Amino acid sequence: MKNILICCLWLFPILIFAQPADSTYLVNNYDKSSHFIEMRDGVELYTLIYSPKDKSKRYPFLINRTCYNASRSDNFKINAPSRFLVEDGFILVYQDVRGRYMSGGTFDNMRPNIPGNKKKRKNETDESSDTWDTVDWLVKNISNNNKKAGIYGISYPGHYAAMATVDAHPALKASSPQAPIADFFFDDFHHHGAFLQSYLPAFAVFGYQKDSLTKEPWYADKINRVFGQKIADGYSYNLELGPLKNATEKFHHDNFFWQQIVEHPNYDAFWQKRSILPHLKKIKPAVLIVGGWYDAEDLYGPLEIYKNIETKNRRAKNTIVMGPWTHGGWARERGQQTVNHIYYGDSISTFFQKEIELKFFKHHLKGAANPKLPEAYMFDTGTKEWKQFTNWPPAEIKPTTFYFGKNGVLSLNEPTDKTAKFDYTSDPNKPVPYRSTTEGLTFTPRMFITDDQRHASYRPDVVTFKTEVLEDEVTIAGEILANLVVSMSGTDADFIVKLIDVYPPDHPNYDHNPKNIQMGSYQQLVRHEVFRGRFRDSYEFPKPFEPNVPTKVEVPLQDILHTFKKGHQIMIQIHSTWFPYIDRNPQKYVPNIFKANEEDFIRSEIRVHGSSSVKAGGDLSKRDVIRP
Repeated sequence: MKNILICCLWLFPILIFAQPADSTYLVNNYDKSSHFIEMRDGVELYTLIYSPKDKSKRYPFLINRTCYNASRSDNFKINAPSRFLVEDGFILVYQDVRGRYMSGGTFDNMRPNIPGNKKKRKNETDESSDTWDTVDWLVKNISNNNKKAGIYGISYPGHYAAMATVDAHPALKASSPQAPIADFFFDDFHHHGAFLQSYLPAFAVFGYQKDSLTKEPWYADKINRVFGQKIADGYSYNLELGPLKNATEKFHHDNFFWQQIVEHPNYDAFWQKRSILPHLKKIKPAVLIVGGWYDAEDLYGPLEIYKNIETKNRRAKNTIVMGPWTHGGWARERGQQTVNHIYYGDSISTFFQKEIELKFFKHHLKGAANPKLPEAYMFDTGTKEWKQFTNWPPAEIKPTTFYFGKNGVLSLNEPTDKTAKFDYTSDPNKPVPYRSTTEGLTFTPRMFITDDQRHASYRPDVVTFKTEVLEDEVTIAGEILANLVVSMSGTDADFIVKLIDVYPPDHPNYDHNPKNIQMGSYQQLVRHEVFRGRFRDSYEFPKPFEPNVPTKVEVPLQDILHTFKKGHQIMIQIHSTWFPYIDRNPQKYVPNIFKANEEDFIRSEIRVHGSSSVKAGGDLSKRDVIRP
């Protein structure tokens, strides 16, 4: 039972990174009530409401729709929003989404949006219509409200906050999607078609329907199938598990979401209709999008939702904030802001909560002074300071192009020998580990994202390129696109591209670091991405490689704002396995990797050709994720 409890906590990320408001303050200043709000099709959604006791003025609503149990915010022990918002006075609303915990109906992961005026559609429901019906009920039935509503959420609740902006209720004036999921083929469970094997335990949370209304997780015994074991070495454990079809038999044979992923290995209509991006049109509420530069779960979502709102809505009030946080880290103040071994400053989350989030909602919901937030409030993870931009990516910071040269030389803006060849042997049975240290089973890995890459540099199946020591600072702001030309002896391969900041040999250690962590010559991971090569021409219609034929593969990496300081070096690594963060590509083309057999996993001789390059900064990558 103890194991189950621990795992349940890990599988409720909103509870982990939220910093609860003081319960005594809530008891003294808020009244609590619960309601079952009827949706247009008759399904009732459980809704918990905290209203200020002071009835001398009217308050706006601040809504959190969640699949992670609204009743967890019962008994005056709420986990969000920040205490600054709570103490400023809002009507706080917590709601279980359809099919979860105390709400009726059936749960659907990334429920497809039905375009059109939500007021006029009678029985057709989606997350946007459920939000519309909820807001409509609240403004008509809860006293002392000022007819204005805002919505916020982190991770999956961030997705619901983003969906609320689509065909929004006229009373919804502000939305803050924070670490929002945009598309499960590119967020969380996949990255460019590659499955995140580190997410295997997560399916218990999202893949079982409940039988009745409940305030307790009904899938606890399913979690224990994975986490009930004491696993000290997750790398060895996952390798011994073998092909993913073994995970089907051992863990998820009765899990509807796992079955959906297995049966839809490509970006077909099933996934396409679950993407929020095509629907971000005619957005009327003000939007504050928040993300962490080191979010290993949902980095694609905030960046792509922001960009799609920008390109599809000329007059949108749309701001993006990206800070030095992991998933949801801005919701909890830890004093020193660190990510794994790297220190970024003090009280960074408090700054966000007070100076950005609070002022955003007060202005749009209470008529407070306009904080005049910039278009992009971005943290430079190299200089470790906030920067403000009128556009993102910023036009004033010019892109940099990296070229690969002989002997591992990385050249800036100067092409090298295009006839050069860089070879490595990729063996899925001896994959490159994603951590520099041994790690047990985790729900979703986070700390690796600033990890030291020296362990990878020493491996023969990793191609490493490095600049000379920098004589001047180099700032990269915006998107990154690796234009690779590759060939291989097999018929399929993944390509992991990593951008790395190499510290000088005399760099001092940080006070918080363990004694065995030496920052001198530390190779800090700055940005990474994986691309499943079969999807090089189309995510929907994959195809094998022709052995030993040079082939173009574009690997889009997510945006960064990072200054490589004078005295540092810039490194790029390329390899084809990264385990068990990413599942293993057999390297022999099979129609469905989730059904691959042990004998399908083969070694492959892979060559990166000298005509490859990496463009970094600016607006470079393709916006449309559905390729022909």
